[in-house]
Amino acid sequence: MTTGRIAGAGRLRMTGYAVLQVLLSVLALVLFIVDVVAVVLSVIVVGIPILLLSVPATRWLVDLHRRMYARVLAEPVPTPYQSTAGTSALERLRIAGADPMSWRDLGWLLSALPLALTTSLVVLILFVPVVTGIAWWYGVGPIMAARSRIDRWFLAFGTTERLEQRVETLTETRNQSLDHAAAELRRIERDLHDGAQARLAGLGMTLGMAAELVDRDPDAARRMLAEARQTSSAALGDLRDVVHGIHPPVLADRGLKAAIEALALDLAVPVEVTGQAAATLAAPVESAAYFTVAECLANVAKHAGASRAWVELGGTSDLLSVVVGDDGHGGADPSSGSGMRGVARRLAAFDGTMRVSSPTGGPTLVTLEVPCDSSSPRTTPSSGRG
Repeated sequence: MTTGRIAGAGRLRMTGYAVLQVLLSVLALVLFIVDVVAVVLSVIVVGIPILLLSVPATRWLVDLHRRMYARVLAEPVPTPYQSTAGTSALERLRIAGADPMSWRDLGWLLSALPLALTTSLVVLILFVPVVTGIAWWYGVGPIMAARSRIDRWFLAFGTTERLEQRVETLTETRNQSLDHAAAELRRIERDLHDGAQARLAGLGMTLGMAAELVDRDPDAARRMLAEARQTSSAALGDLRDVVHGIHPPVLADRGLKAAIEALALDLAVPVEVTGQAAATLAAPVESAAYFTVAECLANVAKHAGASRAWVELGGTSDLLSVVVGDDGHGGADPSSGSGMRGVARRLAAFDGTMRVSSPTGGPTLVTLEVPCDSSSPRTTPSSGRG
């Protein structure tokens, strides 16, 4: 970021950040003292209730500074903490204690904050009309950028840590993908055994009996052949269903939007499908998106109590975005049930993410994002409706 590229509004915004950072420095000092004392007292259990309050407060303060430095440096806001969705308060505290980023937060409060606070005070001193106005005009950008880099060094993962996190995520998603693949194979085997295989076995017996009756009782033989024809048609239907569960033919023939529209026709809730996906989607990505939407719409029909639903397709050539919404009663709990956890696992295999917004009274919005290039890293934790 160069000074010449910063507009007047940008300088004022950075000065506003400096004012806020100076004001928050008192809270930061208090939280540091409380956190350290609570950690010491936790040995005798007394500090645990304090930590249940001080740790979320510390993370709120630190996240606020993350958002400020990300805006100054024009970078995405990082999400460095380990996911604690669906866990109890004590479990969240245990995870926070084991999370290395929690200790980096404390390090930032102790060492980086005083140094960074100095830069914010310099900006405020420079922000005086006439005397130092010119210095403020040319200095606020570099000073706040320097302050933001200090914050980033403490509050964001470095290259090594990001690679370690990436390896952990890939290991987890690989295991989830293997479990999902094994479950799918068991489902296909069960469907074939209970459906097409049983019908084909019955078909063979019917044809054998018909062959024995051709000379003795031609009428009975014809009836058995008609029954065999019906059985063969039913077996063919079972095979189509199995194939549809692996990869719907309409998806291969007409693309993602048409496949979702065909899926919507079978639901009791009216579904409107809008937008368009990129024409260059890889088949595995397209299939994953289709089945995640199918699971979301099935949840709408079963649990939402909705009068209508909608699917919005969009994104770029590098990212497929799908929003599944309904006007139901809302209140979806991402931590209950297995349906949306299965969706999250399916997406995780492609570095995809899922976000759920479901206030009480609705509407419920499930936002799915899948990189079109499966090598693109997207490791944001996901959550979903049960």
